[in-house]
Amino acid sequence: MIKLKQITDFLESELVAIAGVSRNQKKFGYIAFKELKDKGLNIIPINPHADEIYGTKVFKSISDLPQEVNSLIVLTNKKNTEAAVKEALNKGIQNIWIQQMSETKQALKLLEGKNVNLITGECVLMFYKPHSIHKFHRFLKKLFGNYPK
Repeated sequence: MIKLKQITDFLESELVAIAGVSRNQKKFGYIAFKELKDKGLNIIPINPHADEIYGTKVFKSISDLPQEVNSLIVLTNKKNTEAAVKEALNKGIQNIWIQQMSETKQALKLLEGKNVNLITGECVLMFYKPHSIHKFHRFLKKLFGNYPK
């Protein structure tokens, strides 16, 4: 079970990369990136097919990230999650948040026994300065005892 301390430690990272940022403003990968950036998270988008998204320079791959990046949110399609995790491990990234609905058994198996702060099964938008529907989901998780402790 994910602990609240793991989430807090992740969100206190000075610089966070996000894999799976979409150029399409209607897709979750774009919406999540924009919302986290607007709320003040120091975040770097990754998309192999874009140079800039929402006024921010885009990195083509996890391998291309600056050395100081030690936290990664994976918002990729499930078919790309395992590759993102492999690349993150090769890069030495110590904090990996696999957004709910992006996790796969193969990706999680790669992370078994690794010294990584792994968060899965949770929505980052519910924990980083939530508002509207995400604040309501957070309330429900607390109400029903499903909120990390």
